[in-house]
Amino acid sequence: MSADWPRVPLGEVLTQREPDVEVAPDQQYSFAGVYCFGRGAFVGQTKVGREFAYPRLTRLRAGDFVYPKLMAWEGAYALVPRECDGLVVSTEYPVFAINTNRLIPTFLESYFKRASVWPEFGGVSTGTNVRRRRLNPVDFLSYRFPLPPLAEQGRIVARVEAVTGKITEARQLREETSPMAQVVRSSWLNQLFETARNSSWPEAALGNVADIRSGVTLGRTLLGNTISVPYLRVANVQDGRLDLATIKQVTVLPNEVEKWVLKPGDLLITEGGDWDKLGRGTVWRGEVPTCIHQNHIFRIRSSPEMFVPEFLSAIFASPYGKSYFQSASKQTTNLASINQRQLRAFRVFTPPLPEQQRIVAHLDALQAKTDVLRALQTETAAELDALLPAVLAKAFAGEL
Repeated sequence: MSADWPRVPLGEVLTQREPDVEVAPDQQYSFAGVYCFGRGAFVGQTKVGREFAYPRLTRLRAGDFVYPKLMAWEGAYALVPRECDGLVVSTEYPVFAINTNRLIPTFLESYFKRASVWPEFGGVSTGTNVRRRRLNPVDFLSYRFPLPPLAEQGRIVARVEAVTGKITEARQLREETSPMAQVVRSSWLNQLFETARNSSWPEAALGNVADIRSGVTLGRTLLGNTISVPYLRVANVQDGRLDLATIKQVTVLPNEVEKWVLKPGDLLITEGGDWDKLGRGTVWRGEVPTCIHQNHIFRIRSSPEMFVPEFLSAIFASPYGKSYFQSASKQTTNLASINQRQLRAFRVFTPPLPEQQRIVAHLDALQAKTDVLRALQTETAAELDALLPAVLAKAFAGEL
């Protein structure tokens, strides 16, 4: 901290507001809250007066400073924004008016966004339960706060806001570009299979060119000797990938394993789920030995002389494939399902194997570029997250 800045008790620049709203049991009140970790205030829901455990509330004014007694040690401090003006908080949320003749409100806000400050208030919070300690207003107002001249405060605030604006802009650009690679892939597939409809590629019903089988039904009563084997649940089969973090076991008869065991090159498709994810699936590559699948997953096994499995998977993942399943499925609110008859009737394209291999190679190249982009975006996100704390640290060390 800069030695040139005097430290004054917060009580010199903040004045606690007294509760000014009498709670009426049948009156409705819109209340506000404060996020932890320096994320500011938020608009809460509406409560009826009898839902409050306090006889009096405090009405917020834009520009006030507020914190919850219980969560101060986790960085729950906020400058009241305009959208929270007029909302109420309980007496568990001390509210303070700021003396703007001595302190710029956003300077105070920036100070309390620093994670390095929060433990100082945890140290003066009281209570035997670590997670239930309260920061009393008296102790808060006694805290000695660095107070440079207003001109210096304004300069620092301007620098911090400029950096914050650039960080926000960079995050927006990152969010906008994040789905672009997937959109490019989807657009390419859509164009490919739309063209295929009018091309020389032959078509066939999936049931005529592949063996389709549902999996084991859970919870069956079995007689005789049984064995336990790993099986795939719907949660394991994602759109274009497998989530194998948790693999469960199921009990079956020994002679049933061969009927359901998965083999490398099998295509796995889910029977139902969210409407926009219907028909999601991926190629099985033997990731788990002697693994079977449950009855809400379809296993599609095609001849390697007819299909490259990844090409068949691309048809399912394309707008062409998703459009078929969404139109053919049985739908309820936000959910949909397909049956084996509908799956067997799905029309698939059967170009020569070299053509399928060329298409799969192109998709692999697109995926590789997507993976590189995502890795860069992850690195960028970490850098953006670290940038503001670094700027704030320099600001309050007098180094900006």
